Amino acid sequence: MTREAGLARLAAVIDRLGQRYAAERNTAPGPYTETTTSALSPYLRRRLITEQEVVAAARDTHGAGADKFVSEMFWRAYFKGYLETHPAIWSDYLRLVAEGEQQLAAASGLRRTYERAVEGQTGIEGFDDWARELVETGWLHNHARMWFASIWIFTLHLPWALGAAFFLRHLLDGDPASNTLSWRWVAGLHTRGKHYLARAENIRRYTDGRFDPTGLDERAMPLSEAEIAPAVPLAPADPVPARPVALLLHLDDLHPESLPLDPACVRRVGGLLAPAPGASGAVQAADAAAMADALARAGAHFSCPAGPAYAGWSGDLPVVSAWAPVGPSAAALPAGILRLRRSWDEASWPRATRGFFKLRTAIPRILDAVAA
Repeated sequence: MTREAGLARLAAVIDRLGQRYAAERNTAPGPYTETTTSALSPYLRRRLITEQEVVAAARDTHGAGADKFVSEMFWRAYFKGYLETHPAIWSDYLRLVAEGEQQLAAASGLRRTYERAVEGQTGIEGFDDWARELVETGWLHNHARMWFASIWIFTLHLPWALGAAFFLRHLLDGDPASNTLSWRWVAGLHTRGKHYLARAENIRRYTDGRFDPTGLDERAMPLSEAEIAPAVPLAPADPVPARPVALLLHLDDLHPESLPLDPACVRRVGGLLAPAPGASGAVQAADAAAMADALARAGAHFSCPAGPAYAGWSGDLPVVSAWAPVGPSAAALPAGILRLRRSWDEASWPRATRGFFKLRTAIPRILDAVAA
């Protein structure tokens, strides 16, 4: 999990990110085969590679033929911006996970259903395979994630937040915003009344007949909730400092070389590891490897000491950090630090306060803004 590996993956898939991506992206070929998606998300999630450079590479290679891929890339920006302006969704998710765990402890029937689901022992073709694939590989094709979440919610009647937590524990690309809001979208909570139902015919078609599940509830009603998370204004970023600082890295942004900082001003670099709650050993190992790689690059780029952020690591220097979106990193960052926001986020997030359409129609203007 390094920047070099992310760039190598980008080079390996760049030829497929045009019309071929648009035609094949919904087909889920299964584990241990080349996926029809880019599989860049583990690197993008930690910003070992940046959205801006990936989109630029796709457009340079395919021109307008990359439009579908570029649009899908902006779902990441949309989810982050939406959660940033609706932070109560994250705190509500954490509360629902805690309540769901209490329900499992109190209700033996629910607990048995949950255990069979996460162990891949429900008897539902496809679903069981995806549960085991997730734990074994830390990865699922996006279409399989949708099918899995729908079956979890509407056929097995398990709490959606526990399913989202199961994903976040095991996915190597587990992103708090994308994961939480995708599960809510499947449930019918993100776009109220519009849910996603897994259908056997769709699964047969897009797995090339590998799976033909029976017993799916294909007529379930969407979930509902009593209160809608209020929108809050996007908090302003801090100005770029023009004085000596200590730079604090976190798992949401591990490309310090491209931050808007004068290298001569950075005198020390520290790294803060704040993994997702209950993260698997594989996810924690990936996080640690990514942080180690970023610290090594930062030390070389800024010509200064770089290592873990222990108590007092910054000395008397003011601390600056890339903006950490809502999630574990943001919760772990110390108060009083200066927070910088990348131009990609600054241009995207204000357009991500409602549905995706508002952001999608602004993509050309956003790309012009970040290229300026």
